[in-house]
Amino acid sequence: MQAFLKGTSISTKPPLTKDRGIAATAGSSGENKKVKPVPWVEKYRPKCVDEVAFQEEVVAVLKKSLEGADLPNLLFYGPPGTGKTSTILAAARELFGPELFRLRVLELNASDERGIQVVREKVKTFAQLTVSGSRSDGKPCPPFKIVILDEADSMTSAAQAALRRTMEKESKTTRFCLICNYVSRIIEPLTSRCSKFRFKPLSDKIQQQRLLEIAEKENVKISSEEIAYLVKISEGDLRKAITFLQSATRLTGGNEVVEKVITDIAGVIPAETINGIIAACQSGSFDKLEAVIKDLIDDGHAATQLVNQLHDVIVENDNLSDKQKSIITEKLA
Repeated sequence: MQAFLKGTSISTKPPLTKDRGIAATAGSSGENKKVKPVPWVEKYRPKCVDEVAFQEEVVAVLKKSLEGADLPNLLFYGPPGTGKTSTILAAARELFGPELFRLRVLELNASDERGIQVVREKVKTFAQLTVSGSRSDGKPCPPFKIVILDEADSMTSAAQAALRRTMEKESKTTRFCLICNYVSRIIEPLTSRCSKFRFKPLSDKIQQQRLLEIAEKENVKISSEEIAYLVKISEGDLRKAITFLQSATRLTGGNEVVEKVITDIAGVIPAETINGIIAACQSGSFDKLEAVIKDLIDDGHAATQLVNQLHDVIVENDNLSDKQKSIITEKLA
C-alpha cells in the first residue's frame, strides 16, 4: 500500500495536443480583444489640441509653441470641466508622440502624495533627468519633459515654495504646468514664473454641439430640448454633462432620455416644487409653508441645491422689484 501511494500519481487530464494548444491560445487571444467599457468622459477626451472646445486663446498659444517645439511654464485656472487637464495632455501627446509620452510626462494630482518631501525628491529627481531631442518616427521632439501638477491649489504653501527653485534651476530640461480652480491659492512667486491662462466656462452652444456628437456616436435617443436642459443643469461643466448623459442612457436602457430622468440623476429639485415653495411663501400662511417644507424634507433634497435654485428663480422673477429681490437674496445668503 505504502509503495503504491509513493508511486507516481496517474494524471487523469488528457494530454495537450498541438491542435488543442493552438485552440487554447486562439481562444485566449480572442478574449483579450474584448473592448473594455470606458467612461464617455475618457472616451471622448480631446486627442489633439485642435479638438479642445471654446478655449481659443489657449489653443492659439499652444499651437504656436508646438510649431516651435518650445513651451513656457504654464498655469491653467478656471472652473471644473472646462478642459484644463485635457488641453495639456493633448499638447504633450502632440509634442512627444505615443511612445515618449509616458517617459516624458509626470502627472501628479490631488490623490497623489504631494507634500514638501515629494516635491524635493520625486519631482526634483524627474526634473533633473536630461532627454534627447529626437523621436523614433523622425519628427522633431523638444529636449525637455513636462511635469503636470493637477489641482495645484490643494498643495501646501511649503510644497509650492519648494517648487520655486526647481522651476528655475531645471528650466533647460523641464517645463511645469500647474492646474487649479482658484488662482488666488497659488503663491505669488509661482504665478510670476508661469504664463497664466484662464479657462472660461463653456458656452451653451458649444456644449450642446459636443453632447449631440456623443449622443449620435453612442446611438442615444435624446431630443435637442433635453440636451439644452442637460446643459442648463451642468452649469458650463462639460464633464458633468457627459457623465449625466451616460448615466441617463444606462438608466433608460436604450429608450428615449427624458427630462424627468435627467432631473432624477442630477439631484435637481423639479421646477414645480420650487414654484410650490414660492407660492406658499407668497400666500402668507404658515400652515401651507410648513406642509410644503415637510414634503421637501421627506423627498430628501439637498439644502444647498434648494438655496441655489431658489436664488436663480428669484433673480429671474419679473414680478418682484429690484428692492424685493435684494432683500430676499440677502436673506438667502
